[in-house]
Amino acid sequence: MSIAFVPSSPGLPHLLELVEQAVHIKTGGRIRGLSVRVNDGRLIVSGKTSSYYNKQLVTCAVQRAVEDMSVTNDVEVC
Repeated sequence: MSIAFVPSSPGLPHLLELVEQAVHIKTGGRIRGLSVRVNDGRLIVSGKTSSYYNKQLVTCAVQRAVEDMSVTNDVEVC
């Protein structure tokens, strides 16, 4: 499922929740401290994980969940 995002949309909290759920499902919950937020029209996902593969899964999950929106994957591999 893809969601078109409108910056002034009242559905923003719902969008953030859907993205968080998509990331959780795609990564099997392997992102610690997962945070999804919007800043200046950009969706930012952050947290910590143990592998670059998990970080890549985050990008895949977010791209499937939203369209027409810039995304920053700030997940830290540590």
